[in-house]
Amino acid sequence: MVEPTLAGLTALDMPTHVDHAHLSVADLTMVSSWYREILGLRLIETSQHGHTLGVAGLPLLTLTEAKDAVPQPRNAPGLFHTAFLVPDRAALAAWLAHAVQAGVPLQGASDHLVSEAIYLADPEGNGIEVYRDRPRTDWTYLQDGMVKMATERLDLQALYDEADKGPWGGMQPGTAIGHIHLQVSDIPGANHFFRDVLGLDLMATYPGASFFASGRYHHHVAANIWNSRHASPRPAGMAGLADYTLHVSSPDRLDQALAGLERLEIPVTRIGQSVSLTDPWGIGLRLSA
Repeated sequence: MVEPTLAGLTALDMPTHVDHAHLSVADLTMVSSWYREILGLRLIETSQHGHTLGVAGLPLLTLTEAKDAVPQPRNAPGLFHTAFLVPDRAALAAWLAHAVQAGVPLQGASDHLVSEAIYLADPEGNGIEVYRDRPRTDWTYLQDGMVKMATERLDLQALYDEADKGPWGGMQPGTAIGHIHLQVSDIPGANHFFRDVLGLDLMATYPGASFFASGRYHHHVAANIWNSRHASPRPAGMAGLADYTLHVSSPDRLDQALAGLERLEIPVTRIGQSVSLTDPWGIGLRLSA
């Protein structure tokens, strides 16, 4: 079981966590409208070529229009899904009721023991997970320090039956990007990059996938090869995930990651306490202290 000192902490309380994702889309107006109407995000900022969306003033997702972007093939490295973490089961049920009433096609739903998750995609095929965490006191940690996870059936009917069927006001304050799940071309490389270079802990494994986190969270980043085994790095100018941001708690953690990136000979651009780079699979990554 989890230590009492961790019991009330969320994904964003951990030393390293995801705080933003950036998608390149072909139709900004349509996709932005979908994230507002269906996912329940709010428009925070607009520019000539993009929209920034979030919850309660917290930016979570930037959409940049790139009309000539090449659609991401199913087997290319990039986004598997962006996972939006809602505050509790009641919030998940409320979103499900809204999705049902809006006629949104769902791609699946799973009980992962540590969480309950619903899967879908935006109009341009970018994967999305909407999930809630179970209390940490209900998680089971194994002797090797990893957390016990599984993929079991989630009873959507029971969840829907619990929902408040009144008017839905969008995603509740406290909603965040709990994790991001990537497609990569090899798991040993992913283990080396996220664990040995960026300093995340390997928290769970599954055939063809690894799950990484800090603070003993179940995962802040996942990487799989289910569609993308041995794929070439993602080329520039492809639609989908342009980059995502990992927030690190201190300049020291950022310096440790920079040292690992230097050993891999991965070039970085540093502005103050923020670093931009392209990972071994061609995916953009920002590290921010």
